[in-house]
Amino acid sequence: MSIALFLLTFLFPPRTLSVSALALPSTVASLSPRPVSVAIPVVPLKKAPQTLSYRVTATTYWPEVGQTDDNPMETADGSIIPTRHSSKTRWLAVSRDLLSKWGGPFHYGDKVRVRGISDDLDGVYVIHDTMNRRHRHCVDVLVSERECKKKSGFEGRWTNIKITKYAEPTPWQAS
Repeated sequence: MSIALFLLTFLFPPRTLSVSALALPSTVASLSPRPVSVAIPVVPLKKAPQTLSYRVTATTYWPEVGQTDDNPMETADGSIIPTRHSSKTRWLAVSRDLLSKWGGPFHYGDKVRVRGISDDLDGVYVIHDTMNRRHRHCVDVLVSERECKKKSGFEGRWTNIKITKYAEPTPWQAS
């Protein structure tokens, strides 16, 4: 023990208190807790839809510098468009407002079902590219230039096209 602590204890000895000095005053001791009602607002939860679908405008494009950037064969997600691609490649470019990077519901690599263009172009597509920032609620379907020149109906602009997130059907299994 240090000398300072010894002197403090000697000069100011610890006091002992009686039990009655520690007791609460009678007014405080007679109080009992009472129930308090608290109103908590109940907010109903909104259920997310099973499938997200959107109405968009669809157009077609093929990889050339006039319709894309200066590297037309490379998409925004880094994929390279096959040299002998066709409409069967089923790749899609979407406007920025539809991509998750800018607050939208879709990601690169997501599969979406497109309905309402034509029998040849409707189907399941994979999102690989982004459209120019001036477009809103639009999709661009990848086709080849030779298809557009051979078949009518491959080049154009269609409104009120429905795109839906595509969920792969579970394979059938025997039980």
